[in-house]
Amino acid sequence: MPDDDAVREALRQVDDPEAGMNIVDLGLVYGVDVGDDWVKVEMTMTTAACPMADMIVEAARSAVSGIVPDDTRIDIELVWDPPWTPDRMTGIAREHFGW
Repeated sequence: MPDDDAVREALRQVDDPEAGMNIVDLGLVYGVDVGDDWVKVEMTMTTAACPMADMIVEAARSAVSGIVPDDTRIDIELVWDPPWTPDRMTGIAREHFGW
């Protein structure tokens, strides 16, 4: 099984199409937990009304499934607490947006 860092690296391949930036650098991934035969990702969207939420969640599931054994249970959970703010973005994302 990959470790938490490998899962986060895989999730860097998932972009929020409205922001044009990956979900890790945007700060949308709140937590990654890896067990013997499962991976759990807690993530959020920039807003609860995000029209791309289902697509982004499925892209995250696909990215994780690409690095784990076929029989691995993958749980992608959308969470809303704490709410996302731009403070969660990495320096890379801040530079991207000119902040």
